[in-house]
Amino acid sequence: MRPRRMLAVWCGIALGIAVATSASAGSDATTSPKKEATPAHAGTDAQEACRQRAVRAVQHRYESIRDLRARFVQTTRPASVGDRAAETTTSRGSVAVAKPSRMRWSYESPEPSLVVSDGKTLWIYDPAFAEAQRMPADGAFFSGAALQFLLGRGDMERDFAIRLVSCEEKAVELELTPREPTSYEKLFLVANPVTGDVFRTRIDDLLGNSTTVEFSDLQVNLDPPADLFRFEPPTHVRIIDLSPPSTR
Repeated sequence: MRPRRMLAVWCGIALGIAVATSASAGSDATTSPKKEATPAHAGTDAQEACRQRAVRAVQHRYESIRDLRARFVQTTRPASVGDRAAETTTSRGSVAVAKPSRMRWSYESPEPSLVVSDGKTLWIYDPAFAEAQRMPADGAFFSGAALQFLLGRGDMERDFAIRLVSCEEKAVELELTPREPTSYEKLFLVANPVTGDVFRTRIDDLLGNSTTVEFSDLQVNLDPPADLFRFEPPTHVRIIDLSPPSTR
């Protein structure tokens, strides 16, 4: 599996959390009640209040949305190897995610590719290599908090240790560390502390790779058709089955 394809899957995990916390198209956070910013030097009580307020808002937003479509810009910084500096790459495309555990990442540039899950099977399709990788979209691949969020049963306080990174009037950054072992190390969310709208996610995997995703043109609760999350590999494509032997 090429590294960028695996990072795309990690982004899918991140979006499983961010999918229903992102703002809908045309939303305006300025219409929400004003909250005073919490300065960086504020006491621990004020910081904890800011953290709790943001977590409640993001969790409520997550629970209120069934599905989302958006445009995305993904910036990937691979881990450095020795003295060689990491080369940052930027990808663009569209994404759709729906509870439970369905997602479709359509990469358009710099080269086409596709990551699709119908909740049972996850496909990673690489047209340039005429290759499609297939694996189960369940606990055998996703684990812990990632699976719970993709299934629509996520609880931030239960599934993550949450640290407040910064607190401003309209932008709070939270660092989420999974409480159970999983395939990534940390997830960062930048969100509006009042509305719970998430503007940006960053996921750091266990190998030191870092991927940031920013969303635009967001639309929510469109009830997308089931076919959107299905994939039929073209006849000329080589299929690589990554399912555990017992599930093949």
